[in-house]
Amino acid sequence: MKCPLCESTTCRQNGRRNDKQNYLCKNCGKQFLEPAFPRSLESDLLANSNGHSKISMAEATELSLVKNLLEEKVTGKSLDSFSFILAEELLQTILSPDWLESAVFRQLNLKNQQKKEIKHKLETGISLLLLDAENLKLDINSELFLARICEYPLQVKMAFANWKNPSIGKQDIELYSRGYQLVHVPEGKNSADAKMIAFGACILRSYPTVKEILVCSSDGILIHLCNELQNQGLIVYWVRRQGQSLHI
Repeated sequence: MKCPLCESTTCRQNGRRNDKQNYLCKNCGKQFLEPAFPRSLESDLLANSNGHSKISMAEATELSLVKNLLEEKVTGKSLDSFSFILAEELLQTILSPDWLESAVFRQLNLKNQQKKEIKHKLETGISLLLLDAENLKLDINSELFLARICEYPLQVKMAFANWKNPSIGKQDIELYSRGYQLVHVPEGKNSADAKMIAFGACILRSYPTVKEILVCSSDGILIHLCNELQNQGLIVYWVRRQGQSLHI
């Protein structure tokens, strides 16, 4: 055995690594594995030599690398062919009349159309809800009903109140869990109304894609906000509660 670094022949076995014999050169201390020659290649070399010629270590290594490269190319081509056949069969299945007329395909197509419509509406416009939480309470069912009225998806919900007021209870926790932005207002009569009017009057600065606004409060002063939003070209819904009924 010859050391690949110093070419010394004073080498000894030094355990195994990766199921191959490991050697240690006594001259320079380098560790190396036994040469990896496939049996088929060794047989080819012996058959071609006819017992009259010998090849060098470098030539044998080069031949081994060439043969391995050819085998890798053949394997790669086989995998490419298999992938192509699989893709072709899958395409034929998808485009078959039975698949195109199946209930599964119709359902997938319907979901895809709905996603496209929602994406288009989000790109073209959104709906926004402003809630005077001190004046009007909206449960989840009322909110879902209002969302169905809107032509555009309801994407922004804001609740105005003095959240330090104990009479609010746990309403802030509930609204926050439902995706509301909580806007705190100071103590005082009509503070929430004033904050809603001030914010709503310039709503297009913060949300330029808004098309519809739900103004949720039973206070009559909010009619001024509704008129101002309509003057800005927005669709406005004034949501009030009278007794047990919700008026829009």
